[in-house]
Amino acid sequence: MKVLIFGSTGSIGRQLVEQALAQGHTVTAFARNPAKLDIKHPKLKVVQGDVLDYTSVERAVPGHEAVLSALGTPALTKNTVRSEGTRNIIQAMEKAGMRRLICLSSIGIGDSRDMLPFHYKYILVPFLLRQGFAEHELEEEWVKQSQTDWTIVRPGAFTNDGRAGTYQHGGTVNGQTIKAKISRADVADFMLKQLGDRTYLHQTPWVSY
Repeated sequence: MKVLIFGSTGSIGRQLVEQALAQGHTVTAFARNPAKLDIKHPKLKVVQGDVLDYTSVERAVPGHEAVLSALGTPALTKNTVRSEGTRNIIQAMEKAGMRRLICLSSIGIGDSRDMLPFHYKYILVPFLLRQGFAEHELEEEWVKQSQTDWTIVRPGAFTNDGRAGTYQHGGTVNGQTIKAKISRADVADFMLKQLGDRTYLHQTPWVSY
């Protein structure tokens, strides 16, 4: 497929780019600073732009079959990159008549809050991750209200382990025992699998070990 990846220089985005290319997809990586993506491949095109600048997003969207969004910022950074950036992406997709959107969120958002370990639920999120989780909530609202064929992926905490290819995932919260963590490589693996699988269309699957 011809895929457009936002957040391509981040830890998940880079995995998406590398794995998508390895799977034979034609990839456009949207990056504010293309120099950060030191990947060379005949099927890779890097486009410079700011996701908060609608014009540059609108210019990048046409000609693709799917968007993978892995927008993110450091946990303690206060900005609106996730929510406003996602709104711009959706607006550009709807204008171009493009449907498939796979968006990165987090376990702990919405009805997955009860899946968080105790220290995340009552300490880390309220005191340290509040801004980031609020951004995820807004991001998800924009996606759910859109006219796209969306899937919102909610992973556990990231690790730097390699791609195992085996993990738990589900569309509902059923009290499963999970570790609430997963490697960045496996998050990308799961997101890319959604390109050819509509099981989680208009759903918010969690993914974790």
